[in-house]
Amino acid sequence: MEQDQDQEHEVISMPRIGDAAPEFKAVTTQGEINFPADYKGSWVILFSHPADFTPVCTSEFMTFAAMEEKFAEANCKLVGLSIDGLYSHIAWLRTIKEKIEYKGMKNIEVNFPLIEDITMEVAKKYGMIQPNEDSTKAVRAVFFIDPKGIIRTIIYYPLSLGRNFDELYRVIIALQAADEFDVATPADWRPGDDVIVGPAGSCGTAKDRMEDSDIDCKDWFFCTKKLDKETVLDRVLRKK
Repeated sequence: MEQDQDQEHEVISMPRIGDAAPEFKAVTTQGEINFPADYKGSWVILFSHPADFTPVCTSEFMTFAAMEEKFAEANCKLVGLSIDGLYSHIAWLRTIKEKIEYKGMKNIEVNFPLIEDITMEVAKKYGMIQPNEDSTKAVRAVFFIDPKGIIRTIIYYPLSLGRNFDELYRVIIALQAADEFDVATPADWRPGDDVIVGPAGSCGTAKDRMEDSDIDCKDWFFCTKKLDKETVLDRVLRKK
């Protein structure tokens, strides 16, 4: 009984926002990777899917592949994972390219690495196995990892729910905008929307902020300022 509890604790443990991304070496459809060391200097979306040859996962992989260049423009690389073997991965990705059409997408080639994780070693390190959902399949986890190898955002979906890719892209842009301009992004933020200015650290700063014409303060704690779309895109998408 005690051993079963230890195993369950190992399965459901997971890293947290602000933690260094757990390290691992793995075989993928694009060769061996050493994670996150091989991706230093780039943002990474590390995501898991339940199984190869499943319809929801197929729709997701086609969408990720179709958007890969768009993510790359934001200095973001994609890395997928399931607990299937390498040959299953290869056969599935070939089937996607040769046979599957979805929302006008066809002949889609997946060029980003898909990790073989039949031992579930990586999935367990990242808490991708949720026993109450399924003990032998990874849920739809998404880890946003920054160029220093730090986990910045985590999103989890159940097996039945396909991911919202507009949101995944919005997150990678918003995280970088927040870093670049030292601001926060409000609900539903998109490039071009006003951003949140951090809370004032003193009464004097709060008073000055209320009188600053570039900052719109509804009260001392709720202040926004304009940040135009081109400025955001220049710093996030077109920075060298």
